[in-house]
Amino acid sequence: MASPQTHVAIDGYVDAIPAPGTGWGTAVFDLIHSPADADRIAPNTPNTVYACTTADPRITDVLLCEIQPGDFLRVTGTIVPPDVPGTPARLTVDTLEVLDTAQLPVLHDLVLERWGNYATVFDADRDTVPVFTVDGTWIGEAATPDAISDLIDAFENGPAR
Repeated sequence: MASPQTHVAIDGYVDAIPAPGTGWGTAVFDLIHSPADADRIAPNTPNTVYACTTADPRITDVLLCEIQPGDFLRVTGTIVPPDVPGTPARLTVDTLEVLDTAQLPVLHDLVLERWGNYATVFDADRDTVPVFTVDGTWIGEAATPDAISDLIDAFENGPAR
């Protein structure tokens, strides 16, 4: 027996960073919907979680490149009730609108700095400085900020002879 499907529009918050889906051009994310008039419905009415997916590459690009936890979205699409009680309903997203963006988190005592194709993380609590390529490849840890250039040179040119 097929599950009933309904076309809906839902406003809610993104709970975690959206992730790539299982196929090319797809993405998955959870959307948390709070009842608009929870006080009139019943005290302590729980939020509803929707397990969202999209196969639209344009929406996927926005989800994976621009959306952050706490962003408030309006999504429209087809909803399918859960097969197992207690699991989120599945929502296939056809359109996405950003209604409000979350405030950027403040990183206390951390500074990210880019050096061309490299990125470093300065932490006030540590003397060493982690160094990565901008695509995330681990280069190593410089013993001091003054040693960052030496670490990058060694990575680019190989070990000294």
